[in-house]
Amino acid sequence: MISIFFLAVTSLIVGALIGCVGVGGILLIPALAFFSGLSTHVSMATALFSFIFTGIVGTILYQRKGSIDWGITIPVCLGAVFFGYLGAMVASYTNAVHLNIALACIIVFAGIYTYRPYTGDGLLALEVQTMGKRLLLFAIGATVGFGSGLTGVGGPVLSVPIMVVLGFSPLTAIATSQVIQIVAAVSGTIGNLEFGGIDFVTGSWVTLVELVGVAIGAHIAHNSGARRLRTIVAVVCIIVGGFILVKSVAAL
Repeated sequence: MISIFFLAVTSLIVGALIGCVGVGGILLIPALAFFSGLSTHVSMATALFSFIFTGIVGTILYQRKGSIDWGITIPVCLGAVFFGYLGAMVASYTNAVHLNIALACIIVFAGIYTYRPYTGDGLLALEVQTMGKRLLLFAIGATVGFGSGLTGVGGPVLSVPIMVVLGFSPLTAIATSQVIQIVAAVSGTIGNLEFGGIDFVTGSWVTLVELVGVAIGAHIAHNSGARRLRTIVAVVCIIVGGFILVKSVAAL
Protein backbone atom coordinates (compact mmCIF):
# COMPACT_ATOMS: atom_id res chain seq x y z
CA MET A 1 0.00 0.00 0.00
CA ILE A 2 2.84 2.41 0.85
CA SER A 3 4.53 1.59 -2.46
CA ILE A 4 1.31 2.33 -4.33
CA PHE A 5 1.01 5.68 -2.55
CA PHE A 6 4.54 6.76 -3.44
CA LEU A 7 4.11 5.58 -7.02
CA ALA A 8 0.90 7.63 -7.27
CA VAL A 9 2.66 10.73 -5.91
CA THR A 10 5.52 10.22 -8.35
CA SER A 11 3.06 9.80 -11.23
CA LEU A 12 1.35 13.07 -10.32
CA ILE A 13 4.70 14.88 -10.23
CA VAL A 14 5.74 13.29 -13.53
CA GLY A 15 2.52 14.43 -15.19
CA ALA A 16 2.97 17.97 -13.88
CA LEU A 17 6.54 18.12 -15.16
CA ILE A 18 5.51 16.79 -18.58
CA GLY A 19 2.79 19.42 -18.81
CA CYS A 20 4.99 22.28 -17.63
CA VAL A 21 8.54 21.73 -18.90
CA GLY A 22 8.32 18.61 -21.06
CA VAL A 23 10.98 16.81 -19.03
CA GLY A 24 9.42 14.50 -16.47
CA GLY A 25 8.62 11.13 -17.97
CA ILE A 26 12.15 9.92 -17.28
CA LEU A 27 11.35 9.80 -13.57
CA LEU A 28 8.48 7.37 -14.02
CA ILE A 29 10.66 4.48 -15.18
CA PRO A 30 12.82 4.11 -12.04
CA ALA A 31 9.68 4.71 -9.93
CA LEU A 32 7.86 1.83 -11.65
CA ALA A 33 10.88 -0.43 -11.21
CA PHE A 34 11.35 0.48 -7.54
CA PHE A 35 7.77 0.69 -6.25
CA SER A 36 6.15 -1.97 -8.45
CA GLY A 37 9.03 -4.37 -8.76
CA LEU A 38 8.81 -4.41 -12.57
CA SER A 39 11.86 -5.28 -14.64
CA THR A 40 13.68 -2.55 -16.53
CA HIS A 41 12.20 -3.59 -19.87
CA VAL A 42 8.63 -3.79 -18.54
CA SER A 43 8.99 -0.48 -16.66
CA MET A 44 10.15 1.26 -19.83
CA ALA A 45 7.38 -0.30 -21.92
CA THR A 46 4.69 0.53 -19.34
CA ALA A 47 5.88 4.12 -18.98
CA LEU A 48 5.92 4.56 -22.75
CA PHE A 49 2.34 3.25 -22.93
CA SER A 50 1.19 5.88 -20.43
CA PHE A 51 2.83 8.65 -22.48
CA ILE A 52 0.34 8.07 -25.30
CA PHE A 53 -2.39 9.52 -23.13
CA THR A 54 -0.37 12.27 -21.44
CA GLY A 55 0.55 13.37 -24.97
CA ILE A 56 -3.07 13.49 -26.09
CA VAL A 57 -4.15 15.58 -23.10
CA GLY A 58 -1.08 17.81 -23.35
CA THR A 59 -1.72 18.42 -27.05
CA ILE A 60 -5.34 19.41 -26.40
CA LEU A 61 -4.36 21.81 -23.62
CA TYR A 62 -1.55 23.47 -25.61
CA GLN A 63 -3.63 23.69 -28.77
CA ARG A 64 -6.33 25.54 -26.85
CA LYS A 65 -3.69 28.13 -25.95
CA GLY A 66 -2.51 28.35 -29.56
CA SER A 67 1.03 27.30 -28.59
CA ILE A 68 1.51 24.53 -31.18
CA ASP A 69 3.21 25.48 -34.47
CA TRP A 70 2.03 22.70 -36.79
CA GLY A 71 4.51 23.71 -39.51
CA ILE A 72 7.26 22.69 -37.11
CA THR A 73 5.43 19.85 -35.41
CA ILE A 74 4.35 17.78 -38.43
CA PRO A 75 7.86 17.15 -39.90
CA VAL A 76 9.15 16.20 -36.44
CA CYS A 77 6.28 13.76 -35.91
CA LEU A 78 6.79 12.18 -39.34
CA GLY A 79 10.38 11.41 -38.40
CA ALA A 80 9.27 9.70 -35.19
CA VAL A 81 6.67 7.38 -36.75
CA PHE A 82 8.97 4.59 -37.93
CA PHE A 83 11.92 5.07 -35.63
CA GLY A 84 9.93 4.60 -32.40
CA TYR A 85 9.08 1.09 -33.53
CA LEU A 86 12.70 0.46 -34.55
CA GLY A 87 13.94 1.64 -31.14
CA ALA A 88 11.60 -0.74 -29.31
CA MET A 89 12.80 -3.61 -31.50
CA VAL A 90 16.45 -2.85 -30.72
CA ALA A 91 15.63 -2.55 -27.01
CA SER A 92 14.23 -6.10 -26.95
CA TYR A 93 17.68 -7.42 -27.90
CA THR A 94 19.68 -5.12 -25.65
CA ASN A 95 21.06 -6.00 -22.23
CA ALA A 96 19.06 -4.33 -19.42
CA VAL A 97 22.24 -2.93 -17.86
CA HIS A 98 23.12 -1.21 -21.12
CA LEU A 99 19.60 0.22 -21.30
CA ASN A 100 19.99 1.59 -17.77
CA ILE A 101 23.25 3.28 -18.71
CA ALA A 102 21.62 4.87 -21.77
CA LEU A 103 18.66 5.95 -19.65
CA ALA A 104 20.95 7.47 -17.01
CA CYS A 105 22.87 9.48 -19.60
CA ILE A 106 19.61 10.83 -21.05
CA ILE A 107 18.38 11.80 -17.57
CA VAL A 108 21.59 13.67 -16.75
CA PHE A 109 21.55 15.39 -20.16
CA ALA A 110 17.96 16.50 -19.59
CA GLY A 111 18.90 17.90 -16.19
CA ILE A 112 21.85 19.86 -17.55
CA TYR A 113 19.67 21.20 -20.39
CA THR A 114 17.25 22.92 -18.01
CA TYR A 115 20.02 25.27 -16.85
CA ARG A 116 20.68 26.48 -20.38
CA PRO A 117 19.19 29.94 -20.93
CA TYR A 118 17.18 30.52 -24.10
CA THR A 119 19.06 32.76 -26.56
CA GLY A 120 16.72 32.76 -29.55
CA ASP A 121 19.60 31.93 -31.89
CA GLY A 122 19.80 28.97 -34.23
CA LEU A 123 18.98 28.10 -37.82
CA LEU A 124 15.86 26.11 -37.07
CA ALA A 125 14.28 28.92 -35.09
CA LEU A 126 13.97 31.00 -38.26
CA GLU A 127 10.47 31.53 -39.60
CA VAL A 128 11.40 30.66 -43.19
CA GLN A 129 10.38 27.11 -44.15
CA THR A 130 13.11 25.60 -46.33
CA MET A 131 13.65 22.03 -47.47
CA GLY A 132 16.80 21.88 -45.35
CA LYS A 133 14.88 22.98 -42.30
CA ARG A 134 12.16 20.37 -42.91
CA LEU A 135 14.77 17.63 -43.30
CA LEU A 136 16.44 18.66 -40.06
CA LEU A 137 13.08 18.68 -38.29
CA PHE A 138 12.47 15.19 -39.68
CA ALA A 139 15.89 14.13 -38.34
CA ILE A 140 14.95 15.47 -34.90
CA GLY A 141 11.81 13.35 -34.98
CA ALA A 142 13.76 10.25 -36.07
CA THR A 143 16.23 10.71 -33.22
CA VAL A 144 13.49 11.28 -30.68
CA GLY A 145 11.39 8.37 -31.92
CA PHE A 146 14.27 5.91 -31.83
CA GLY A 147 15.46 7.06 -28.42
CA SER A 148 11.93 6.93 -27.06
CA GLY A 149 11.35 3.38 -28.25
CA LEU A 150 14.78 2.28 -27.06
CA THR A 151 14.62 3.61 -23.51
CA GLY A 152 10.92 4.29 -22.88
CA VAL A 153 11.53 7.90 -21.82
CA GLY A 154 8.96 9.43 -24.16
CA GLY A 155 9.42 12.22 -26.69
CA PRO A 156 9.69 15.42 -24.64
CA VAL A 157 12.83 14.50 -22.70
CA LEU A 158 14.68 14.26 -26.01
CA SER A 159 12.86 16.70 -28.30
CA VAL A 160 12.72 19.67 -25.91
CA PRO A 161 16.47 19.95 -25.22
CA ILE A 162 17.36 19.30 -28.87
CA MET A 163 14.94 21.96 -30.12
CA VAL A 164 16.01 24.55 -27.53
CA VAL A 165 19.68 23.98 -28.35
CA LEU A 166 18.83 24.54 -32.03
CA GLY A 167 17.16 27.88 -31.29
CA PHE A 168 13.45 27.30 -30.68
CA SER A 169 11.75 29.01 -27.75
CA PRO A 170 11.13 26.73 -24.74
CA LEU A 171 7.33 27.10 -25.04
CA THR A 172 7.39 26.13 -28.74
CA ALA A 173 9.61 23.16 -27.98
CA ILE A 174 7.40 22.01 -25.10
CA ALA A 175 4.22 22.43 -27.18
CA THR A 176 5.72 20.40 -30.04
CA SER A 177 6.87 17.74 -27.59
CA GLN A 178 3.30 17.09 -26.49
CA VAL A 179 2.38 15.99 -30.03
CA ILE A 180 5.54 14.03 -30.76
CA GLN A 181 5.00 12.29 -27.44
CA ILE A 182 1.89 10.66 -28.91
CA VAL A 183 3.59 9.55 -32.13
CA ALA A 184 6.74 8.24 -30.48
CA ALA A 185 4.82 6.48 -27.71
CA VAL A 186 2.35 4.82 -30.09
CA SER A 187 5.14 3.66 -32.40
CA GLY A 188 7.27 2.40 -29.51
CA THR A 189 4.31 0.71 -27.81
CA ILE A 190 3.44 -1.20 -30.99
CA GLY A 191 7.00 -2.49 -30.95
CA ASN A 192 6.79 -3.36 -27.27
CA LEU A 193 3.59 -5.34 -27.83
CA GLU A 194 5.52 -7.50 -30.26
CA PHE A 195 8.97 -7.57 -28.71
CA GLY A 196 8.42 -6.75 -25.04
CA GLY A 197 5.85 -6.64 -22.27
CA ILE A 198 3.53 -3.98 -20.82
CA ASP A 199 1.89 -4.08 -17.39
CA PHE A 200 -1.50 -2.70 -18.41
CA VAL A 201 -2.98 -2.89 -14.90
CA THR A 202 -0.30 -0.69 -13.35
CA GLY A 203 -0.04 1.43 -16.47
CA SER A 204 -3.75 2.24 -16.51
CA TRP A 205 -4.08 3.71 -13.03
CA VAL A 206 -0.67 5.41 -13.22
CA THR A 207 -1.81 7.09 -16.45
CA LEU A 208 -4.95 8.47 -14.81
CA VAL A 209 -2.86 10.08 -12.07
CA GLU A 210 -0.42 11.46 -14.63
CA LEU A 211 -3.22 13.13 -16.58
CA VAL A 212 -4.20 15.18 -13.54
CA GLY A 213 -0.60 16.30 -13.27
CA VAL A 214 -0.41 17.22 -16.98
CA ALA A 215 -3.38 19.58 -16.59
CA ILE A 216 -1.72 21.22 -13.60
CA GLY A 217 1.62 21.53 -15.40
CA ALA A 218 0.14 23.02 -18.57
CA HIS A 219 -1.65 25.65 -16.48
CA ILE A 220 1.62 26.56 -14.76
CA ALA A 221 3.50 26.77 -18.08
CA HIS A 222 1.02 29.26 -19.54
CA ASN A 223 0.35 31.34 -16.45
CA SER A 224 3.58 31.72 -14.51
CA GLY A 225 7.35 31.55 -14.79
CA ALA A 226 8.62 28.01 -14.56
CA ARG A 227 12.30 28.74 -13.91
CA ARG A 228 12.16 27.51 -10.31
CA LEU A 229 10.41 24.32 -11.38
CA ARG A 230 12.98 23.82 -14.14
CA THR A 231 15.72 24.08 -11.52
CA ILE A 232 14.04 21.43 -9.38
CA VAL A 233 13.74 19.19 -12.44
CA ALA A 234 17.42 19.67 -13.23
CA VAL A 235 18.54 18.75 -9.73
CA VAL A 236 16.28 15.69 -9.54
CA CYS A 237 17.30 14.51 -13.02
CA ILE A 238 21.00 14.82 -12.31
CA ILE A 239 20.70 13.02 -8.95
CA VAL A 240 18.48 10.20 -10.27
CA GLY A 241 20.50 9.84 -13.47
CA GLY A 242 23.77 9.81 -11.58
CA PHE A 243 22.50 7.17 -9.17
CA ILE A 244 21.28 4.89 -11.97
CA LEU A 245 24.52 5.39 -13.92
CA VAL A 246 26.76 4.48 -10.96
CA LYS A 247 24.59 1.47 -10.11
CA SER A 248 24.54 0.26 -13.73
CA VAL A 249 28.26 0.69 -14.29
CA ALA A 250 28.91 -1.24 -11.08
CA ALA A 251 26.74 -4.08 -12.43
CA LEU A 252 28.80 -4.45 -15.61
